[in-house]
Amino acid sequence: MRERILELLDKDSKLTAKEIASLINEKEDDVAEAIKEMEDENIICGYNTLINWDKTDRELVTAIIEVKVTPQRGNGFDKLAERIYQNKEVRSVYLMSGGYDFCVILEEKTLKEIAFFVSDKLSPIDAVISTSTHFVLKSYKDHGIVMERKGNEDKRMLVSP
Repeated sequence: MRERILELLDKDSKLTAKEIASLINEKEDDVAEAIKEMEDENIICGYNTLINWDKTDRELVTAIIEVKVTPQRGNGFDKLAERIYQNKEVRSVYLMSGGYDFCVILEEKTLKEIAFFVSDKLSPIDAVISTSTHFVLKSYKDHGIVMERKGNEDKRMLVSP
C-alpha cells in the first residue's frame, strides 16, 4: 500500500487521503496513517508545487554547478554536502558518479549572484578542487512534467486539389 501511495503522491501531491483511498481501494484512515508514518520516517520529505516561472513576470536564473572535491577523512562526502546545502541559495545537491562529485542547483535573480556564490562561498571551501557552472536556458520537462505544451496542432501535410 505504501508504494502505491507514494506513486500517486509523486504524480500529484494535492491528492487527499480520501482520494488516494478511493484509487487504491483502501480505507481513508489507513491511508492517512500510512502517509503520517512516511512523513515521520522522512520517506515523504515535503510537498512541492512545480511552477513554470517562464510564464510569470518573475525572472530567475537557474545554474547547475558541477563540483569536484576531495572527500574528508572519516566523513566522506556527507559533511561537504551539508556544508554546501546549508547555503540559502542552494536548491538541490546531488552526489554523482563521473568526472564531478556533486551537482549543485541554484536559482537566483542574476548571473552576478550566482557568480558571487561560486567565487565567495563554494570555491573557498578547502575540499573543493574545481567547479563547472552551466546556466539553464529553457526548461522543457521537469520532474516528469512537460513545461511547454503545444496545442493540438494538426501535423498532417496540407494537400490541396
